[in-house]
Amino acid sequence: MTTTRTDRVRALASSLPQGEHEGTQSTQEQTRTATSPTPTASPTSPTSPTSPTSPAPTTRTTRTGPPASPTAPAPTSAADPRRRYPNLNGSDFQHPLDKQNTQVLRSLPGLEFVAKSMIMSTSAEEVLFLENISSSVLAGPDQLPTLHMLLTDACETLGMKNVPDLYVRQNPVPNAYTLALTGRRPFIVLHTSLLDLLSDDELQAVIAHELGHLKCDHAVWLTAANVLALGTVSLLPIVSATVEDAVMRWLRAAELSCDRAALLVVQDPKVVVSSFMKLAGGSGRFAGELSVDAFLQQAKSYEQASSSPLGWYLRNAQNRALSHPLPVLRAAEIDTWSRTAEYKLMGKR
Repeated sequence: MTTTRTDRVRALASSLPQGEHEGTQSTQEQTRTATSPTPTASPTSPTSPTSPTSPAPTTRTTRTGPPASPTAPAPTSAADPRRRYPNLNGSDFQHPLDKQNTQVLRSLPGLEFVAKSMIMSTSAEEVLFLENISSSVLAGPDQLPTLHMLLTDACETLGMKNVPDLYVRQNPVPNAYTLALTGRRPFIVLHTSLLDLLSDDELQAVIAHELGHLKCDHAVWLTAANVLALGTVSLLPIVSATVEDAVMRWLRAAELSCDRAALLVVQDPKVVVSSFMKLAGGSGRFAGELSVDAFLQQAKSYEQASSSPLGWYLRNAQNRALSHPLPVLRAAEIDTWSRTAEYKLMGKR
C-alpha cells in the first residue's frame, strides 16, 4: 500500500497530544498578500516571466471536499523522501525580478521611510489584527490539526524556526494572505472556500507560498500596500501614480519568489501548477477532469498569442491592475524553474 505525504501528515496530527502548542515568539517581519489575483490592491506579475498523475492510495481517510490532487506523486514508503533546507535564506530562491524591483523601490526618495512609518501606526495594527482574530478559527494541534501539521511541516522544510499562526476564515472567494505586525506573531489566513477547492498537497503549496513572503522579508512593502488598500491609513498626497505603478510591479514580481517557496516545500511542480489552475477555474465537482498538462499548454498558447507588438501591449495593460501575475504566467514560470540547475542544486545548499 502506498501512502501520500498528506496521509503521513494526518497520522502525525492524530498522534499529537491535546493541548500541545508551538512556542510564541515576536517578529519584526511585516507582510500580507493574497493568493488569487484580484484587480484591487495588493498588486504583482512581471510582464515577462517565464506529468503524469499518480494513482490514489488504496486506502485512506479522505476529508470532505474535492478528491485528492491528481498531480501529487505517492512515495513508495512511509519515510518522507523530501529535501529539507535548514540553512535556506530568502535570497537563495528570490526571483531576479523581485530583487530588481526591490532596488527600484529603495531608490525612490523617502518611500521606504514612509512605508515603515505607516506600518508602525498602532491604529492600523489593531484594526487588522482584531479583525482577523475575532472572526476566524485558529488552527492548532487540537483544532484543524491537519492544517496545523501542513504549516509546521512547511516551516521545517524552509528552515523557519518561528512558526506563524494559521487562521481559517469564512469567505466564498478562494484566497489566502499573510500579515505580520510590529511586536506580534505573524499569521496566515486561509479562506474556507480554498479548503474546499484544493487538495491537502495544494493547500500546503499555498501555505508555503505565504511563508515565502516572510522568508524573503517582503514585510514593509507588502504590509504597506495592503494597509493602504484597506483604507486604514491614507497617503494619497504622497503616493503618485509613478510610485504606485512601481509598487505594483514589485508585488507581482514578489509573488514569483513565493511560488518558488511553494515548490521548495511540495517539491512537485505539478502540485504548484495545479493550485494555480484551480484558482483560475477549478471546481470541486470536476476536479478529476482537470489536466495540468493541458493548462501548461494553455500557458504556451498565451505566450505565443501575446508575442506580437499588440499582444505585448495588451498583456502589459492586463497585468497592470492585478495583484498577482496571471495564472498561466505563474504556471509557465514555475514549470521552467523546476527544470533549472538552480532549483536542482538547492538541496545541496
